[in-house]
Amino acid sequence: MDSEKHVLPAAEADEPKRNPSVPTYDSTGEVTGQWRSTEDFWTRNGLNLRSFERRPAGEAKMVELDKSMKTRHLHMIAIGGSIGAGFFVGSGSALARGGPATLLIDFIIMGIMIFNVVYALGELAVMYPISGGFYTYSTRFIDPSWGFAMGWNYVFQWAIVLPLELTVAGVTVGYWPKGADVSVGVWITVFYVFIILINIWGTLGYAEEEFWSSALKLSATVIFMIIALVLVLGGGPEGSMYDEYWGARLWYDPGAFNHGFKGFCSVFVTAAFAFSGTELVGLAAAETRNPLKSLPGAVKQVFWRITLFYVLGLFFVGLLVRYDNEDLLGGDGSNASPFVIVGANANLKGFDSFMNVVILVSVISIGVSGVYGGSRTLTALGEQGYAPKIFTYIDRSGRPLFSVATVLIFGALAYVNLDAEGPTVFDWLLALSGLAALFTWGSICLAHIRFRKAWAYQGHSLDEIPFKAVGGVYGSYMGLFIIFLVLIAQFYTAVSPIGTDVGTAEDFFKSYLALPVVILFWVAGFAWKRQGWLRTSQIDVDSGRRELDWEYINAQREQIKQWPAWRRIVHRLF
Repeated sequence: MDSEKHVLPAAEADEPKRNPSVPTYDSTGEVTGQWRSTEDFWTRNGLNLRSFERRPAGEAKMVELDKSMKTRHLHMIAIGGSIGAGFFVGSGSALARGGPATLLIDFIIMGIMIFNVVYALGELAVMYPISGGFYTYSTRFIDPSWGFAMGWNYVFQWAIVLPLELTVAGVTVGYWPKGADVSVGVWITVFYVFIILINIWGTLGYAEEEFWSSALKLSATVIFMIIALVLVLGGGPEGSMYDEYWGARLWYDPGAFNHGFKGFCSVFVTAAFAFSGTELVGLAAAETRNPLKSLPGAVKQVFWRITLFYVLGLFFVGLLVRYDNEDLLGGDGSNASPFVIVGANANLKGFDSFMNVVILVSVISIGVSGVYGGSRTLTALGEQGYAPKIFTYIDRSGRPLFSVATVLIFGALAYVNLDAEGPTVFDWLLALSGLAALFTWGSICLAHIRFRKAWAYQGHSLDEIPFKAVGGVYGSYMGLFIIFLVLIAQFYTAVSPIGTDVGTAEDFFKSYLALPVVILFWVAGFAWKRQGWLRTSQIDVDSGRRELDWEYINAQREQIKQWPAWRRIVHRLF
């Protein structure tokens, strides 16, 4: 695609001159000659009926999605996109099960894993600009049948997440007395309509919603950490729990660990799911005008999200909230959030409502992300012949219309929870996609390992890779190993949950039903395509590669070598 040929960062005054053979842009920032730039404002932004018409045929050889996402959007999606209820609420149940030390250690381990996963994804996405689905890297570098399984598994993951988040959003509003007076079904409808409206604006709607919701989530986390530091030092309001030096007393009483090894394994699994959605930055990169410039910077933001927000934020949570706090053990929704509990213990009036708003925004944000991630993957499946061709329908505003509509329809499953038996049915639906994120991350790591092996086998050098994963192939091996450990921990806690020696068959299958489902997809993919594990010699590393201006890249690399050490470090981290 012309719009995905090499597009390099704008040269600064002290940078080497670039190759002039690059795409040109009009005053709006669109690539001149790109099909979408010929549409009027209302059509381009999905605001009239004409925008729903199919894009004229013959203007692109491949499925070409909207390119309206900007670098600021991608960076914010990377640093705050997946921070949601798992962080703000799920961390409370994790603290109760494992204690503050376990909470901190497990999130650090999972942070190391996701750091390597995202860097491996960044390297592949910069090399191979694929619109709509990084599962295609599994198809290309591992096994086409496994890629088929990963694609459909990812679609179902997000399709089930959407009604879940709608339900949680309705429950979250119930934290306020007046909100609880209104039926949850009404709130589900309100948020359902909101998510549909966001998707009318297509990629730009998703990007702007994620930008501002991420900004709110990150701001709230920073505010919490500042307040938490003051409280730990004894600066709380007079008469509150924290009106004297608090320190790390809770690490001694009731203690740093809870439930021993079972607690550790249980929190390990929770920490893994708290990072779900981090990989969306790889999908979003395909809908930016300049992925080669914006994606590496966005990938680097993941390090700061893990370090500053997950690890540091939960460290303060472990310092300020007892793991045997009754609200953690028996609370529901926002009541069980350790962030809300800290505000209540500190007698900070209004802080609980502020955090409830943040939690509500986070939940809706993940729902919007579910529609985005599921629809783009479904479109890519259709393009590769793994789903009906109707899902390759791209309208004049660049939306994959039927893919978006299909995922949105799943949102109606939220109403099932209104029935007395609904939650039981819904729990089993969730079990279908329970391990989807782990399989996705593991596949990214394995695809990166196999890509590097095939790259070397065909005589290429690492210098030919424009953006390299910090940990290289060893980082991907580490990520794969940690994911394997999480699967073992999930198996162990499913067989022997906390509080009992042996769990029920129902509990086990609710935890592990996704595994036989993925295997079934794998077998179905093989039966359909008759393609199995790819040998190294069969892997194609050349077709579809991004065209690059190597004269400019090499000159830029030489210039970076001349920089002082501190500037090279800053460049590597940011």
